Amino acid sequence: MPRQTSAARSTSAATGLKAEGTKNMHFFKKVLKNPKLSSAVAVLLADAVLVSLIIAYVPYTKIDWDAYMSQVTGFLGGERDYSKLKGDTGPLVYPAGFLYIYSAIQYVTGGEVYPAQILFGILYIVNLGMVLFIYLKTDVLPWWALCLLTLSKRLHSIFVLRLFNDCFATTMFHAALISFLYQKWHLGLIIFSGAVSVKMNVLLFAPPLLLLLLKAMDVFGVISAGAGAAIVQILLALPFILSHPVAYFSRAFNLGRVFVHFWSVNFKFVPEPVFISKGFALFLLAAHLLLLAVFAHYKWCRHEGGLFSFLHCKLAQMKLKFINPTSFPLRGLNEQNINPRVLKTEHIATTMFVGNFVGVVCARSLHYQFYSWYFYSLPYLLWRTPFPTWFRLILFVMVELCWNIFPSNIYSSTLLLCAHLIILVGLWMAPPEYPYMDNTTNGKPANSKKAR
Repeated sequence: MPRQTSAARSTSAATGLKAEGTKNMHFFKKVLKNPKLSSAVAVLLADAVLVSLIIAYVPYTKIDWDAYMSQVTGFLGGERDYSKLKGDTGPLVYPAGFLYIYSAIQYVTGGEVYPAQILFGILYIVNLGMVLFIYLKTDVLPWWALCLLTLSKRLHSIFVLRLFNDCFATTMFHAALISFLYQKWHLGLIIFSGAVSVKMNVLLFAPPLLLLLLKAMDVFGVISAGAGAAIVQILLALPFILSHPVAYFSRAFNLGRVFVHFWSVNFKFVPEPVFISKGFALFLLAAHLLLLAVFAHYKWCRHEGGLFSFLHCKLAQMKLKFINPTSFPLRGLNEQNINPRVLKTEHIATTMFVGNFVGVVCARSLHYQFYSWYFYSLPYLLWRTPFPTWFRLILFVMVELCWNIFPSNIYSSTLLLCAHLIILVGLWMAPPEYPYMDNTTNGKPANSKKAR
């Protein structure tokens, strides 16, 4: 009997190993047959090797790491007044999520740079893996263009040589975007809120995200998702809100910060007195809001009759929940605009990336680490334009070149602005695609633009 049991176990183990081997072979065959998937895997493995070599042989650049550790040390020492949390580069200006993440990093690494670089190297690969997944999911780029995601000298430096908190904010945003692509809006908004708690620049995605939420859910679904995001912010900031709320909100969410003209990569051609003036800031804010409104009306809501028609229908939906339908005029309302629908992955990614890019173009100051805010969307945006491939590659090289000139000058910042504006014009020239999964527009199949 024991021998029979042993034989049965051996047979079962052999069957399991055979099944596992068959599963692995199926995966490898799938990778080999799909050039885009095999290209993504090759890109990820090659960049993992490159990151390892950079950590091993390229000297670390001291910029903000010591300041981060000083701020974290103050927090771990019991300080809850944000105005007193400072480092050698100035006061703490990031939300509470930043402190928790870098406190964990300090605990794991002991505040040493080299082990922190290894952690950031892993973070870089995880982030790149998620970005490649987004590109595979949306199917916008040709297989060979995926390698563009690994060709930025500046991005490698931001992650593994400078250890900026932008890296965590960017990675968390990409995790949130993957949730959005799978229509997991509540989960995605919680992750998105976590990204905002690391660095406030993620809020540049908020306007297009709100529009997508209104398309995908009813008004009350949007409110519940927003409430979940707000709860994340409150819970993370609770120790500071209970003790020094004014100091926390004024420091962590300071929308009026004026950056130093010298460090700006863009608008270096603008004289410093104009650059730091309130008038210039208001002009850029107005341009930002106007561009968002124009893209929303003519591009993102084109198939809903425009932004105002779409919002009118959503207002009707909300009123119908509480008011007798006969008391609210329903004539002229498009029922499809009222009911939530499943959005295409391409529409979600395009709306988010373009909305963020508009914010980047209109930002008064872009420091070198801010390149991580939109670099990973750059190939996607270029392939959404009607430009020929050779011109897309030229624009990509132009942008990368400008971000690698140090210090920036009037010529590099002018070239960067020109490249940004050309890309923006190209995005405007691109025809709006049908945003919903039913693939019909007035009963006719919608055209689908494939990567070329």
